[in-house]
Amino acid sequence: MTQPSERALAHPLVIWIVSDGKPGHLNQTRGLADALVRATAVETHIVPALPIWRATLTGLLGRFPALDLPAPDLILGAGHATHLTMLAARRTHGGRTVVLMKPSLPRRFFDLVIAPAHDGLKTDARTWATEGAINRIVPSTTSAQPAQGLILIGGPSPHFEWNNDAIQVQIRSLLARLPELHWTLATSRRTPPDFLAQLPRHEALKTVRPETTTPGWLPAQLAASRIVWVTPDSASMVYEALTAGADVGVFDLPVNPKSRVGWAIAGLADNRRITRFIQWCAHGTLHPNQTPLAEADRIASHLLAWLTPRN
Repeated sequence: MTQPSERALAHPLVIWIVSDGKPGHLNQTRGLADALVRATAVETHIVPALPIWRATLTGLLGRFPALDLPAPDLILGAGHATHLTMLAARRTHGGRTVVLMKPSLPRRFFDLVIAPAHDGLKTDARTWATEGAINRIVPSTTSAQPAQGLILIGGPSPHFEWNNDAIQVQIRSLLARLPELHWTLATSRRTPPDFLAQLPRHEALKTVRPETTTPGWLPAQLAASRIVWVTPDSASMVYEALTAGADVGVFDLPVNPKSRVGWAIAGLADNRRITRFIQWCAHGTLHPNQTPLAEADRIASHLLAWLTPRN
């Protein structure tokens, strides 16, 4: 078997994405793969994560299930359930393992760890930090609709103290102070069931439930909206909105002082990347998003350099 350090960069670059079936995790790995596609020739394959017992056994025996796929240059994964399958695949088929999260196994088990800075990992040659989780959003090539706004609602989480009434009051304020805008409000699977029933009926407000949307719905909405408001518990949505190029406001909720996600949101506010609701009330404007995030493309560029053999 060819060891990862001995493999030359293949053309096209062959990527195996180990998937645990969770859309949020697949969004991260596909986001990085998409960025690599924009930079070079790539062949991408989705490989389902094995059950833990089977991944452990195949890893020990070096007998990964036979797949009619070219050997990988990169094995990407996000989600704890992908870790053992990634390692088993590398032992049998070679390639380099890149885990897009703070792993549950020791970092030395993987060739590269890429994780959001708020996870608190010490960076080094084999541990890279990103501003938020990598995603599939790209800045829109067309102008956003000036009269369209988007509101993204999360729900209870360990990071912020959820309060239906507080969010409802802030939404009512947006509707009253920005009568020229038409709003689309989308809830999530974490949103309390009674949240939509408490919303005021307003001709400028359209509501959308998560079960009625398609995978491409959110990117299209972000591309069309010049203003996006997000509840702070939905950190991934905050970073996606910043990547899309929108001006981003974040509703106010009490924060868990020990939450790294809370610290990340505070850092974005301190750096004027986002505007807290209380700041918007005082000034009536959002900080302009003059430099949209492009973490997937930045990391893809570094990855290609990392993969290129040194003579």
